[in-house]
Formats: sequence, structure tokens, C-alpha cells
Amino acid sequence: MLLQAIFDDAAVTDFHRITQNPAMIGGKPCIRGLRVTVGTIVGQIGAGRTIEELLADYPYLEREDISEALRYAA
Repeated sequence: MLLQAIFDDAAVTDFHRITQNPAMIGGKPCIRGLRVTVGTIVGQIGAGRTIEELLADYPYLEREDISEALRYAA
């Protein structure tokens, strides 16, 4: 249990681009406080979209935003 708690604490602090705000989109994890959820990114990748396509669709996102969203979801 202690090891899991340490791992959980470390995992949360490793995601500097993922934010959660209860007042925004129901508290779902978002990218940098933008109204783009981790679930949106994961769903798009799961549907076969490429990172390049996502960057074109969401020009305010950066490649690292998408990478971190995928790591967070894993």
C-alpha cells in the first residue's frame, strides 16, 4: 500500500500539462487549462487520427500536450 501511495503521488506530479478544475468541464482532466480534455485526445487517437492531424485541428496544442495526455491516460 505504501509503495502504491508513493507511486500515485509521483505520477500526479509528473503531469505538468494536465490540469483539473471542478468548475471546468465537470473536473475532467484537461490540457493546460484549455477546454480540451484528455478523453478527447485519447478518443481521437483511438479513432485513428494522427498526432499531426490533432495538431492541425487544435493549433493551440503542442506535441508534448498530446504525448502527456496519452501518458496520463495510460
